[in-house]
Amino acid sequence: MAETPERELLGKMGLKVLVSAYACEPGKGSEPGVGWNWVKQIACFADEVWVITRANNREVIEEALAREPLPNVHWVYFDLPRWARFWKKGRRGVHLYYYLWQIGIYFLARRLHRKVGFHLVHHVTFGNYWMPSFLALLSVPFIWGPVGGGESAPRAFYRTFSLRGKVYEYLRLLARWLGEHDPFVRMTARRSALALAKARETAQRLKRLGVAEVVTMSEVAWPPEEIQRLAAVPVRSGNSFRLLSLGRLLHWKGFHLGIMAFARFVREFPQAEYWIVGDGPERKNLERLARELGVADKVRFWGALPREEALKKLAECDVLVHPSLHDSGGWVCVEAMAAGRPVICLDLGGPALQVTGETGFKIPARTPEQTVVEMVEAMSKLAHDPDLRLKMGEAARRRVVEEFSWERRGEQLNQIYNGICQDERC
Repeated sequence: MAETPERELLGKMGLKVLVSAYACEPGKGSEPGVGWNWVKQIACFADEVWVITRANNREVIEEALAREPLPNVHWVYFDLPRWARFWKKGRRGVHLYYYLWQIGIYFLARRLHRKVGFHLVHHVTFGNYWMPSFLALLSVPFIWGPVGGGESAPRAFYRTFSLRGKVYEYLRLLARWLGEHDPFVRMTARRSALALAKARETAQRLKRLGVAEVVTMSEVAWPPEEIQRLAAVPVRSGNSFRLLSLGRLLHWKGFHLGIMAFARFVREFPQAEYWIVGDGPERKNLERLARELGVADKVRFWGALPREEALKKLAECDVLVHPSLHDSGGWVCVEAMAAGRPVICLDLGGPALQVTGETGFKIPARTPEQTVVEMVEAMSKLAHDPDLRLKMGEAARRRVVEEFSWERRGEQLNQIYNGICQDERC
């Protein structure tokens, strides 16, 4: 990568960065992929990078380093003692374990700081704004994020949820309220030189917690080779029109809104189909809704598929429908955009940062009825205007190349580091 003046400046300063990346695995998406790729980008302009991550990430990290060394990155693997983690099984107890892990790495980081003398500390993963990072207590500028979790399903939509979904939402609100009132979360916010927010809703909450400076930045990015592979997906041709939703079948993903909109849309465009790829606790409810609305023969549930199979389904569809009600990331939106597919999403969370008026439709989410009506209008416009689909698809591909590569995230992060170092005289 060609060096910008900012990269040259930081290199001359001999910048030493400590990164906290609880989740950090090469070749993965979501949080583990964010941890790994942000470390790689930081290593492009920092002189030394020290990464504290979980010990169970060690094997896959060392396998990746054997193929692609990162000579200026030092890895420190840490886990709680066996007696303090026997109760953690899979997702069970993960938040309590993570909280205790954060406490444990503070003492490790303090010893490292005395030895190395860091200029910056950056907490990368987990990306929850309502969980603290005790590394903010170190006497150097602290960067927090990208963090999310401040997004909420609008209350008007609760009546469309199953009982399970309603209980989940109220428990989530309670957990977030408790987190915001955790004195260590407030300490993390006050001591942050800067926080990166995955969505505007989280940015607002970070400001209320007392963060001095907040930058809104999508966590989603792809390596150049993946962007090129997706860009090679051909545009569909033919008289049929096919919509796709892809993701876990959870109430907050809003797929029930997609089915409700499709049931109205298909009356004017009877040759249309709606494919849903994924599985989860809401599948039976969604299948029942399709039957009740008389579109069971037009809505096809493919279940959970391996990524390669899911991408083949994407190639066989014209438009991605992603009506998620609180989604910090929205990785599938960027995937679809890279493949030249327009996106219909809600103007909420991460997708609201990714999709523009040139690349799809962002539907305001005021009420379920209004949202469904406007989704129908978007479906109709795209179905009746192939040229619009092509134009939006081309714009979507360009936007991914310009804004959603890991190199672009590295450039943005480099500018942020440079600004903090100039302000703080690192």
